[in-house]
Amino acid sequence: MKKFNLIAVSLMFAAIFAVSAAAQTTGDKIGLIGWDAFGDPTKGIKKYATALTTLDKEFEVLNNELRTMGTKYQTLQKEIVNMQETYQKNPQASPFKPEAIQAKIDELGQLERDIKKKQEDGAAKYKSRYATVIGPIQDDILKAMSEYAQKNGYAVILDGGKLEQAGILLGFTPKADVTQDFITFYNARPATASTTTK
Repeated sequence: MKKFNLIAVSLMFAAIFAVSAAAQTTGDKIGLIGWDAFGDPTKGIKKYATALTTLDKEFEVLNNELRTMGTKYQTLQKEIVNMQETYQKNPQASPFKPEAIQAKIDELGQLERDIKKKQEDGAAKYKSRYATVIGPIQDDILKAMSEYAQKNGYAVILDGGKLEQAGILLGFTPKADVTQDFITFYNARPATASTTTK
């Protein structure tokens, strides 16, 4: 795994250096964007931020159900610990018998399976809906980014956030960050054919 990561990082550096060398010889620039900023409801890309909000609302009921189930799970855990401790202190006088404790443990196990199933189903549905709702907008953003790069003389525009997470982006000047300029450019474009599908 380490060897694979080292190879991936080496290839990324090689690509960046190649782009940097090309930029120096052609006079083109390298730009950085912070994709996360696109989802900001007030300062981001309006269409993208609206689609994310719509998607979040669509899964609000499921998220609330999972939170409720999570709270119930924690309560059951505490009940079981309390029952076990009470029984161990004085098995004869304990109001909790081993069968009752086991029934609670079984209930907790079933709830854990239900939570896991609901999470897996929800994640699969979210992934599908994300591709349907957000996918076309992302494609449009990438198309617009190519237009923006060509118009403004950028050899390449990189996602600074992802490079930072990978430990590859070690430093840059504020001028290299074109996030807000691109957002302004994108929001000023006329509406495109890509629409949110329900």
